[in-house]
Amino acid sequence: MSTHEPPGPGPEQEGSEPPPSFDKQPPPGDPYGTPPFEAAPPPPYDAGTPYGAPGGGPGGGPVPGMPPLGGRVRRLLARIIDAVLVSAVCSLIVGWFVDWNSRSGEATLSLVFGLVYWVYESLMLSRDGQTVGKKITKVRVARLVDGNVPTPGEAWGRAAVYTLPSVLCCGAWVVVDGGWCLFDQPYRQCVHDKAVRTVVVSTQY
Repeated sequence: MSTHEPPGPGPEQEGSEPPPSFDKQPPPGDPYGTPPFEAAPPPPYDAGTPYGAPGGGPGGGPVPGMPPLGGRVRRLLARIIDAVLVSAVCSLIVGWFVDWNSRSGEATLSLVFGLVYWVYESLMLSRDGQTVGKKITKVRVARLVDGNVPTPGEAWGRAAVYTLPSVLCCGAWVVVDGGWCLFDQPYRQCVHDKAVRTVVVSTQY
């Protein structure tokens, strides 16, 4: 039996290249070893704080992720509740100082009511999208674009469009403004909603 070990590989020939290595090779189609550029997908309609529908699925409204629109009767009841509440507060504060039987007294009370209602609704809506009446009737005001609570500017503007014209010039404005939602499609917006791009949705679904 031979005790000689088999000869090892001979020396590499001068000028020959080493065999290629396949360790840490870049992925196919990318010679620089960096992942290809991929644009981030656009966020879904209900990204961030959506209307409240879980999972981004349809919530019953006209847009995916939007819950059902607030019913017209519920919206009217909310307005009545808020008006009674603000009227009671104004009567207690101002009623002792005006003559209810005079035109000037009625005008003063109407002006005070309009201003107090404007401030009341603006502050409430900018906080969580609901007044006392809307909390009771299970509806809330949301930004049409993303379902978030209206910004302070949107809340004050919305309340101003609803309240101030009726106080300053035309008492019938609330009928025209509020009645707009009877014919508006698909969001049932009143004029004050269209002015700042808000929508009233249900919180009970």
